[in-house]
Amino acid sequence: MDKLNVSDYDYFLPEEQIAQDPLADRSSSKLLVLDKNTGETSHHVFKEIIDYLNPGDCLCINNTKVIPARLIGRKKTGGVVEVLLLKRLEDEKSKWEVLTRPGKKARVGDEIIFGGEGPEDFDLLCRVTEVKEDGNRIVEFEYDGIFEEILDKLGQMPLPPYITHRLEDKNRYQTVYAKIEGSAAAPTAGLHFTKELLEQIKEKGVKVVSVTLHVGLGTFRPVQVENILDHKMHSEYYEVSEETAKILNETKANGGRIISVGTTSTRTLESVTDENGIVHAGSGETQIFIYPGYKFKAIDGLITNFHLPKSTLIMLVSALAGRKNVLNAYKEAVEKKYRFFSFGDAMFIK
Repeated sequence: MDKLNVSDYDYFLPEEQIAQDPLADRSSSKLLVLDKNTGETSHHVFKEIIDYLNPGDCLCINNTKVIPARLIGRKKTGGVVEVLLLKRLEDEKSKWEVLTRPGKKARVGDEIIFGGEGPEDFDLLCRVTEVKEDGNRIVEFEYDGIFEEILDKLGQMPLPPYITHRLEDKNRYQTVYAKIEGSAAAPTAGLHFTKELLEQIKEKGVKVVSVTLHVGLGTFRPVQVENILDHKMHSEYYEVSEETAKILNETKANGGRIISVGTTSTRTLESVTDENGIVHAGSGETQIFIYPGYKFKAIDGLITNFHLPKSTLIMLVSALAGRKNVLNAYKEAVEKKYRFFSFGDAMFIK
């Protein structure tokens, strides 16, 4: 079995290879193809992914939509506070779990206002109602009108901390099939697809189905403990429809492969598939943590980006293709000047 020490999932990456901007053409990024059984690699352009998909296969995408979740506000008494929306609390339209910076400026009872000109002139107000053990806050918003419209006007895209450039076009941090609002981060493997490429894939006889998993910022957090088994996984909301489950099960029964687009789709599918490989429709919260030793029940292949050192995502990829194979492929990608992380290049594990 592979090692379970976090330091075994580290690798060297020159800072200049962290992609700061999306490419003009989504599907022109590089594509590294890795054979999970042999460790063999080959190098391509992303649009050539179609050559690796067969009629009868099923591509599973995550149709979540990133909300402009980063709000810059101020206290009525002065002082700037940044509020990052993490998760809408179920059945509570105006209650959210958020991350605040600086944290000490957001105590229970404090009010933070957004938009407008002064202490009594604002578009949105939030009141801190609880400080959680992990430092996150529970807040309640007050506003007139439609919350999503106000958010669209005031909010910024919550880009990961390693992206320092300003994003000119909000849509470039969305997949072309983003539909269901609720993510604090994009399912980045999907950023490489264009509508034209998806149509060509369907025309080839590959089915395309969607699941929803609202990506939280916990996905970017490095693992802070040396023993992976001590890591506490974040929870994320998912939904899988009856129709999607039916098509995935038919694909398996007919000998086709399930190719997951991204670690988020993977975590969703592995959360709703039983020991016999049957996918079940449903919704809920998943805290599934996939690391080497895990036996995959749903997916046969994975399209994914290049992930942060020591992250749960590089562990998931290693569970599928083997730690040595993955780290060798990453080393090759560094040498061949691939672009890494959210706006970076892609890998297909077959």
